[in-house]
This record gives sequence, C-alpha cells and structure tokens, in this order.
Amino acid sequence: MTTIHNLGFPRIGARRELKFALESYWKGESSRDALNALGASLRQRHWESQQGLDLVPVGEFSFYDQVLDMSCTLGNLPQRVHGFHGDPLDNYFRVARGRSTESAERHQGCCGGVAAGEMTKWFDTNYHYIVPEFTSTTTFTLDPSRLLEQLAEARQQGVKAKPVIIGPVTYLALGKAKDDSDKLALLPALLDVYAQLLDTLAGQGVEWVQVDEPILVTELDQDWQHAFNLAYHQLKAARVKLLVATYFGQLQENRYLAANLPVAGLHVDAVGGQEDVLALLNLFPDHKVLSLGVIDGRNIWKTDLVAVLDWLEPIAARRGDKLWLAPSCSLLHVPVDLGSEQQLDAEIKSWLAFALQKLDELQVLAHALRGGRASVQDALASNAASLASRRASTRVTNPAVQQAVAAIDAGLGARKSGYVQRAAEQAALLKLPAYPTTTIGSFPQTAQIRQARGAFKAGTLDPDDYKRAMQEEIARSVCEQEALGLDVLVHGEAERNDMVEYFGEQLEGYAFSQFGWVQSYGSRCVKPPILFGDISRPKAMTVEWIAYAQSLTDKPMKGMLTGPVTILNWSFVRDDQPRSLTCKQLALAIRAEVLDLEQAGVRVIQIDEAALREGLPLRKSQWKTYLDWAVDSFRIAANGVQDQTQIHTHMCYSEFNDIIASIAGMDADVITIETSRSDMELLDAFDDFNYPNEIGPGVYDIHSPNIPSQAHIVELMTKAAQRIPAARLWINPDCGLKTRQWEEVLPALSNMVAAARELRQAA
Repeated sequence: MTTIHNLGFPRIGARRELKFALESYWKGESSRDALNALGASLRQRHWESQQGLDLVPVGEFSFYDQVLDMSCTLGNLPQRVHGFHGDPLDNYFRVARGRSTESAERHQGCCGGVAAGEMTKWFDTNYHYIVPEFTSTTTFTLDPSRLLEQLAEARQQGVKAKPVIIGPVTYLALGKAKDDSDKLALLPALLDVYAQLLDTLAGQGVEWVQVDEPILVTELDQDWQHAFNLAYHQLKAARVKLLVATYFGQLQENRYLAANLPVAGLHVDAVGGQEDVLALLNLFPDHKVLSLGVIDGRNIWKTDLVAVLDWLEPIAARRGDKLWLAPSCSLLHVPVDLGSEQQLDAEIKSWLAFALQKLDELQVLAHALRGGRASVQDALASNAASLASRRASTRVTNPAVQQAVAAIDAGLGARKSGYVQRAAEQAALLKLPAYPTTTIGSFPQTAQIRQARGAFKAGTLDPDDYKRAMQEEIARSVCEQEALGLDVLVHGEAERNDMVEYFGEQLEGYAFSQFGWVQSYGSRCVKPPILFGDISRPKAMTVEWIAYAQSLTDKPMKGMLTGPVTILNWSFVRDDQPRSLTCKQLALAIRAEVLDLEQAGVRVIQIDEAALREGLPLRKSQWKTYLDWAVDSFRIAANGVQDQTQIHTHMCYSEFNDIIASIAGMDADVITIETSRSDMELLDAFDDFNYPNEIGPGVYDIHSPNIPSQAHIVELMTKAAQRIPAARLWINPDCGLKTRQWEEVLPALSNMVAAARELRQAA
C-alpha cells in the first residue's frame, strides 16, 4: 500500500489570521496568550485538513520563519539578543524584526531594539528566511520545547505525526560565518545536538522524522559532500526513522550520495527533478522508502493525473509499500483553498489547484495505485476535462503578442549612448547634489488608503471619489518628502495594492484570486496574480498618477514600475511555454509604459527587479541561460528612452555578489540594493568588480520598526565610499515603505537626509 504524506502546510491561515494576530501582538494590542491560542487553533485546523494522509507534518508551523525556529531549537541566537529580560518568544522576535512587542520596549534601558537578523530568499522562491549566524565560538544547546509542544497537540487530536526539522548540513550551508571561521568546523558540535533532538523525539514514541536537506539539489564540493556522509553516519544510531527530504530541483550528480545515505527514506522532487527518479531506482536499496513529490508544491495548475499515473504505476509495482507519494515540497508556497474563491473566472478556476486541492489530487493518485484507475474514474475524467479545456481555450494565446515577441531584435535592448555620456546629460538636466537622496517608491499604506481601495473595489465608492482620495494621499507623500528635503521624489504608490498585482490587473493574460495569499516573510503576505495567457498592455497603467505627482513639485519625480522578471517570478506563471518567452511578453508591455512615462515628461524612471536573483537556477551550470534572457528582458523594457532619461532599478534582500557582472549588464543608470541588514557586506562584490554606474546601498532596514540614527547612516555610507566613488553613490532605504507607519518613516528619513548633508559637508 502506497503511503501518502505532506511536507508542510501553509501556516498563515486561509484568511491571513496569523498575519493579523502577529501584527496585533507586536503593537501591544493583544496578549501573548492570544497569539499562542491563535497558533494552536490554526494548527488544529490545518491538521484536520490533512486527515486523509497517512502521515501529517508537525513542527513546520512557525510564528515567523522555520529557519529561525531551528536556530532557537539549536540554541543558536546571536549574542546581541542575550541578556534581555522576557521569555524566548521576545528574543525570537528580536532576531526576526529587531524588537519584540511595543509594550516590552517600554523598558528601553535594557531591551531596546537590536539589529535584526539578515534576511534572504529561501532558495529560488519568494519566501525569505532569517539567516543563521555563526562564529568560531558558536555553541549549540538543545531546546526542543516548541517541537514537543506541537507534537503533544497533534497527538491529542489523533494526528499521525511526522515531525519536520531542517537538516544539519542545510542549516550550516544557509547560515553565515560572521568572522573568518569555517562553518563546517561546527558540524561535530551541531550533530551532537541533532542526536539529542532525535533521541528526545524517539522518547516521545515518534517513528518517522522528516529532515529537510534541500541543499542536496545544489552543486556541492567535496567538503560538503563529505559533511553529508559524516552527518548521517553519525545520526544513523538514532532510534527514529529518518526521511531526508530534498526539493526545488534535481539531485543530478548528488544522486549516488543521496541514495546511499544511511537513512530509512529519501524524498525527491519528481516535478522539478523527474529525470532523477529512474536513475534513483537503479541506485536505491529495496529496503528503503522512496518518496516521490508528484504534485507541484510551488504552482497552482492542476496536475495531469493520467500522465503521472502512466509513469508512476510501473514504479509502484516495483517498489510496493516502499513507495511514498507527496507534493514536491512544502505547500507553504501556494494558497490554502481554491474553494474560497467565489469571484474567480469559472473557466480559469477549473484549471487550478490550491493546497487543499493538491492534497485531494494526491489522494486520487493513491486510490488509483491501490485500487486501480477504475476506482477513481470520475475524478480522472474531471481532471482530464479541465486540462483539455485549458489547452483548447482561445483566451490563452494572442497571435499579435506572439508576433511582437518574434520580431524582437538586439537593437531593442540597447541605449543610444554609453553610461558616461548619459550620466553627463542626466546630471545637467536633474542638477542633483552629491549623495542624492530618494526612496524606493512606496509610502505607508494607511488604513484610510486600504478602506478607500476596498470601497472602490466593492462598488461603494465611485471612481471620481476614489481618484480624489488617492490624489490626496499622493499630495501628502509629496508634501512630506519636500519638507524632509529629499532630492528625487516618488508619488508614494497609494493606488497600488501590490507591486505585481497592480500591474497584472491592467494587463491582458492575468486573472486574480480573492484569497490566494502566500507568505513572503513574517507577517508579510502577497497574493500572486495568475498569469494564464499571452500578455499585452491595453492602456497606460501609471502615467496619470505620476504626472499628477510631478505637477505638485519642481523636484524630479520618479516613475515607478515593476520589471518584467519580477512580475514573472512573483506570479503564478503559466507552465505551458518557456518562462523566457513569457518574460519577453512582459518586457514589451513594460517598455510601452516606460515610453509613455517619458512622453509625459517623467525623466527618472525606476523599474524594480527585486526578484531577479530568486529566478536564478540553483545550479551554477544553468545560470547563464537564465541570466541571458532575464537581462535581455530588462533591457528591452528599459532601454528605449532618450539619454537624458535616468533609469533606476532596485533589488532587495538577495545575495547578488556572484552575478554582479550580469547586473552591470542591465545597464541601469542607478541601482538601489539592500545592504543595511548585512552591514554593507553585499558591497564586497565591488572589491573585485568595477561597477560602472551609480548605486544606492540601502541604509534603512524597512523590515524592522527600528529607526536608524544619523550617525549609523553616515557610518554605512562611509563604508560604501571605500568601495564605490562617492560621486556615484545615492542614499536610500533598503526597500519600499508601504509596510511601515508614518511615525517610523518620517524620523528615519529625516536622519537619512541629515546624514546626506553631513557627508556633503565632509566631502
């Protein structure tokens, strides 16, 4: 009998209950007991939703991030949060966001804000994790309380529990040494604590533990391959069965290593790495469990169940009860329930599957393997009809768009002149001071803004009144920026719900859910639009709002756009054509908007590519292909303008040192990046690479409520000036300010402007 299980479930709740509970707790508006009760309620609901599974994940629920959870379990929190009063949850949130709750922070003398942990992308997803920190003196101490509490809850509810932890090698690989020490030197001490944890779980009667080691789908040198062998040969003495779980791609050259680890089972991604499966069958011992991730855990299209059964049935016959089935990865990356969508176009809805529907698909496959296809004949027929409907739909293809993409040539992505000539013309036009100041685009999305947008969408606020409401918010943003003394202003993006959804709503080829939320980090949730067909732009999307903002000031106003690569990577993208082709369709649409902005007199245009890095394949051997079409797409979008028009781009919370040449190849006049959480470490790339254009290293960590001081900003910019000529430096926050409050934003930006003035005087 084939076992079915799940690797993880969305933790935020079908209505983002966790988001609202966290933000209420952080503001001091609700108690810790209320937060814990909400967490327990969500876990109970999620376990009930997975009742049909043979094994259910436990311990993957998190109040912020599963990697930070593992750091707490291992007793590995940065020294800077030690010595504060409060309980472990206070320190947990201090690492996550720089402080715990507002009420706790009344004790400023002993527990004021600290530097939040560095945050970066979880492999090639839009989920962000808190980076573990190591030094040569790092020690580990087991604290299994969180996991044991969730296990006890699950047992009380009759859940067939499979605890989930992050594996020791992946944990080390994802962390960062804060000195010159070798992370792998910490492995023996780390393994001692993992052994204690597994022994503790065995003492609780646990049979199987899922140990996530996604680093196995990346290229590993001999030292890291040896680390896997060392780790699991030491842990094989555990009194529990270990299921090592890999996902997000193919094992390739790591197949032999993975197949021969001394563990009871191995999970592999059979969606992104189906080529691994047949090869593994010839390597894999008969006595071990092979778990295949046959349902896509990262996208929302229905699975072709008949196609999966065609290749899966011979494997099931061969492996019998040693075959397990699951989604390819945790369902953290998809929304909870398609059944909640009452306004989604019925035809498009019939093509989709959210988390609960993916688990239904899994059960159909299991029933087919156990009882034959005839036992699920109706389900298979319904699935086949939905797939056929999608393939035949005339809404998916647009011949005019396909012809436009076919006509793209190299000249479409080239600026008229090189950077040096452009920079001189832009300087003469814009007349900016040294260390020019700007922001990344958005200002706080207040309750009034959200209420007006909600009323407009509900039809209770007419278009003229909505327009006036948004213009008032734009005017406020412009007024505040002028009062602060910023040099290049933004309109604040009051009219935008999300940096991708806003554009998707105005492009042909997109559909939208009501409740299709997924977690990006902490309490930050996004609702990716559904890219189902060829993309075109029927009309201008931003020009009216930005032209209005420019009419309110004599200072340069930035036009704010989201770039084609980011729109692609932050959408649920179609899987029936190459991503590169879809990206070029998006590039042509954004190019038309750029040219309309320029025609309207906007001379500074920012095209955000925050997600450029996260689309990067996990294997370096595949990087060039992706970077070639991603950079080409940006250049197509950006480079039709005159030399005097200054093009900016922005990238946030991504390591980019190893792709700096490709970023330079984008040929943006100004790039703004995240550097404050990493204390300017991301600028190490410029030690060896002479970046030719202008750069704004972010000095204000907008994901923390902490307000940076003038002195701290000067210190960061001084570090930046050691690597990049001061004449090419801008000063700006790390990212947009929509998630912050005005009372935090104004003093932070005031300190930023004051720091710029101090730096100018010292120059």
